[in-house]
Amino acid sequence: MSQLTDVAESNLKDLELIHRGKVRDVYAIDEQHLLMIATDRVSAFDVVFEQTLPGKGQLLTEVALFWFDHFKDQPNHLVDLKLEDVLTDPEEYAQAKGRTMVCKRLRALPIEAVVRGHIIGSGWNDYKNTGAICGHQLPSGLEIAQKLDTPIFTPATKADVGDHDENIDFARTVDLIGQSLAEQVRETAISLYQRAASYAAKRGIIIADTKFEFGLDGNDQLVLMDEVLTPDSSRFWPAEQWTPGKNPPSFDKQVLRDYLNTLDWDKTAPGPQLPSDILTATLARYQEARDILTA
Repeated sequence: MSQLTDVAESNLKDLELIHRGKVRDVYAIDEQHLLMIATDRVSAFDVVFEQTLPGKGQLLTEVALFWFDHFKDQPNHLVDLKLEDVLTDPEEYAQAKGRTMVCKRLRALPIEAVVRGHIIGSGWNDYKNTGAICGHQLPSGLEIAQKLDTPIFTPATKADVGDHDENIDFARTVDLIGQSLAEQVRETAISLYQRAASYAAKRGIIIADTKFEFGLDGNDQLVLMDEVLTPDSSRFWPAEQWTPGKNPPSFDKQVLRDYLNTLDWDKTAPGPQLPSDILTATLARYQEARDILTA
């Protein structure tokens, strides 16, 4: 991996910025292609913080590219177009190197395709309150972090920066994208999760849950896009430290979430200042996940 750099916000003068998300900046190359830059911005609970995590965008990109390659049979957004052919200015190229994906333009679906194999996070909160997650009625007496009998599809709406994603049921998903497409997304997401979970399990990692994003190309083909199975979009647990009934340590930003949960903060912007040791620990966990999964 190249030397870690710090990019809080990209600034490419030769391309049109069309979206600045929580972490990624997206630029238009032409009518068919986009440039997606993973910055070092830090987000949690849908809030972007003032501080950055230098090198995070490079780590996320490296992990995402690994999984896109791992799922070769699943159409994805990557195109065979070199970054140096898109960004000819040396300063702009240096800014984007190692943290960029050159992608095809897609019609993004308005949902996040979340799959849960264990009960944790917002799913655990929903279960405690209602006994169900996104319309899936679950057995009583489940414990936090418990493995579900079978993975469940628990989609969410995509929130604007600063707003919170909303868990929805399958019926609402059908309302948003139609019955046939909703079924295809559900089947594809669960299949990808199961394959990834099997791969990670052989390396001592439990993928508790993850979210996928999909779009449609010009032929209405379902295409995997954005990021995939990164520490930002997934919960990775060391299998040897997992016990139902306890919130296990994570190879992701759970250390950051846990710290934020100790604060008197309403989880709305602006976020609090983050201690350097929490940022350092978060990046170290990202690096460890990368090293174990991609070796």
